[in-house]
Amino acid sequence: MIRIVIVDDQELVRAGLRTLAESEGDIAVVGEAATGSDAVSLVRRERPDVALMDIRMPGLDGLEATRRIVADPELRDVRVLVLTTFDEDEHIAAALRHGASGYLLKDIRPGDLRHAIRVVAGGEALLSPAVTRKVIASYTSVRTRPELLGTLTDRERDVLREIALGRSNAELAARLHISAATARTYVSRLLAKLAARDRAQLVVLGYESGLVRPGELSALA
Repeated sequence: MIRIVIVDDQELVRAGLRTLAESEGDIAVVGEAATGSDAVSLVRRERPDVALMDIRMPGLDGLEATRRIVADPELRDVRVLVLTTFDEDEHIAAALRHGASGYLLKDIRPGDLRHAIRVVAGGEALLSPAVTRKVIASYTSVRTRPELLGTLTDRERDVLREIALGRSNAELAARLHISAATARTYVSRLLAKLAARDRAQLVVLGYESGLVRPGELSALA
């Protein structure tokens, strides 16, 4: 059973998310919170597998709550899955830097929500192509840091670039003519070499390194 908590300042939204999440029997909501401060306390008490986190809340917002949860060594097994709307895209990169393992838009379909929870609970990261585009767009005026690539081989750079463009393991394996198992191995190496928490942070690092440029946004269409 996957244990989750739901964090949103609107009671009706929390109720709807609870119903959707629990509808197939393998996900259980073990708590709800309406503020970032309450979310941090709730996560420390319940130690869920996933915290489904809104961003805009009164008082402590979801970004700071995410940072505090991820920074707490006692909560290292808790994954944060952020919920947002399109007008909040300026916060996407910040949430990923703070350690969020995924980013969902609030118009997500019920089945996709449950899938995202399962993916993140399993230790993977989840970014939709639309969100990946916004991550890259948010860096159009940020100075890149090519030194991030210093420890990587040419092949690892190729893999990082595909990840930053939003490719799944299967997609990057096909594009680079390697097996799915080899793709997973490369992803694991990149996580270790770049000290990234998960695939979501690799997307940010891929752009910061200069491997992906704003003009390549069309590749994500």
